[in-house]
Amino acid sequence: MKRILVTALMAINATAFAELLVSIEEMTASNNAPPPFTAKSAPVKNAPVIELTMPKLSAPIISPTAIELKFQSTAPSTVRPDSFKVLYGSFEIDITKRILNVAKVSEQGLLVQEASLPKGKHKLLMVVEDSSGRKGNKAVEFEVN
Repeated sequence: MKRILVTALMAINATAFAELLVSIEEMTASNNAPPPFTAKSAPVKNAPVIELTMPKLSAPIISPTAIELKFQSTAPSTVRPDSFKVLYGSFEIDITKRILNVAKVSEQGLLVQEASLPKGKHKLLMVVEDSSGRKGNKAVEFEVN
């Protein structure tokens, strides 16, 4: 009963700001999962770079928060905005469409004015490809208070 009430209150609170990018259930399942196997590999030379400029991960994050990414490519290649993906948590749930509902991706990057996330630990893997077919990625882990 208590969990249902908390979930309902979170849903009402999230609706007031924006749609939650991940559900509480997705966050909990991801945090409880064993770490995924990841093969060690060298980064692709001249692949696009994804820089997270907001939020600052050195400070506590409060939801909703702005998210800003900047993309850098190596000339003469350009970033292909249609290749952008965001994978969430240990299960790498594709939340790209959820992000695109509240933001637009360009060759320069992405800006989300108000991203709503439940309180807890989060992991994101962002991937973008350039016009030469090279993929760059950026993994971030953070906690929302």
